[in-house]
Amino acid sequence: MNSLLKRQVRKYLNTESMNPNMELFIDSVNKSYNNYDEHFAMLQRAMSISSEELFTANQKLQNEAKEQQEVIDKLKNVINTLKVYELPEGINANETELTGLHLVNFLDSQTKDIIEINAQREKVLQKLAEQNQELSDYAHMVSHDLKSPLRSIYTLTTWLKDDYKDKIDANGHESLDLIRNNVEKMDNLISGILDYTTINKNKSEFYDVDIDKLIDDILETIEIPNTISIKKASQLPVINGDKYRLQQLFQNMIDNAIKYNDKENGFIEIGFKNQTDFWEFYVKDNGKGIDAAYFEKIFKTFGKLENNSKSTGIGLSIVKKIIDIYGGKVWLESELGKGTTFYFTLKK
Repeated sequence: MNSLLKRQVRKYLNTESMNPNMELFIDSVNKSYNNYDEHFAMLQRAMSISSEELFTANQKLQNEAKEQQEVIDKLKNVINTLKVYELPEGINANETELTGLHLVNFLDSQTKDIIEINAQREKVLQKLAEQNQELSDYAHMVSHDLKSPLRSIYTLTTWLKDDYKDKIDANGHESLDLIRNNVEKMDNLISGILDYTTINKNKSEFYDVDIDKLIDDILETIEIPNTISIKKASQLPVINGDKYRLQQLFQNMIDNAIKYNDKENGFIEIGFKNQTDFWEFYVKDNGKGIDAAYFEKIFKTFGKLENNSKSTGIGLSIVKKIIDIYGGKVWLESELGKGTTFYFTLKK
C-alpha cells in the first residue's frame, strides 16, 4: 500500500481488530495504488510520443504534398500545350539542342517521377494518421483504466466517512478530504490529457462563431472568486471557426488567469484588435506574473511553474495546439508581481 496512506490507516484505525469489510476496503485501496503508477507512466509515454512531433510532421508532409500536386498540374498543362501546338523541332535551352518531342518526353518523365514521390508521401501521411489514431485510442484506454481506481478510492472514502464518522476524529476526516481532493485533481488531469489528444483528431467544419456570446457563456459556467473582476471589450467579433475548440481556447486562458491571481483586488481584461489578415486577442491580468525564463516552458505538456493544486499543466499546451490549428501564434508579456498579458492570433 502507499506508504502515506498506510501510515494514516495505522495511526487512526486499529488494524488488529479490523472487521472484514474494513479489510476489503484496505485491499481495494492497495490494488488501486499498485495499478495507478504503472498506468500513469504508460499514459505519459504515449503522450510524449503523440504530442507535437506527429502533428508537426503531419502538417509538413501535407504542405509538401500540396506543393507537389501544384507542380504536377503545371507540368501537365505544359505537356498538353506542347502536344497541341507542336513546337518546332529545335529548341535552344542553355545552348543544348532539344527538340519539342524530347522536351515533352523529358517533362513527361519528370512528372511521373514526381507522381511517384507524391504517392510515397501519401503512404507516409496515411501511416502517420494510423499511428495518431492508435495513440489516441491507447490514451483513451489507459485513461479509462486510470479513472476506474480513482472512482473506487473516492467511493470508498465516502463510505469510510459515513460508516466510521463516530470513530474517526477531526484529523482523520481532514485526511480523507485530502484524499478526495487529490482524486478530483487526478481526474481533472486525465480529462485534460484526453482533451489534448483529441483536439485535432477530427477536422471540424468552420462556421461563424460569436466570440462575445461565447465569452459570456464561459463566464456564466466557470467559478470566479469574489476577489476577481473580469472585463471584456464592449463587442468582441464574430469569427470563422468551430465553437468547441474556441471555447476550449478562451476558457483555458481565463482559467489560467484566475488560478494565478494572488491580488485582493484582482482583475482580468479580455480584448482584441482587428488586423488585416487575422484577429489579435489578449487576456490581461494583474496576478503573480511570470519570469521571462519560463515563457516557453509553460506551453509544453505538464509544464507548470509551481505546485498549484488547481493546475494540471495541460491548459496552456491545449491553448497552443488550438492556435496552431488555426494558423496563429501565441506570446506573452509579463512582469513579476504585477501581472501577465497573453496575446494570440487567429487567421481570418
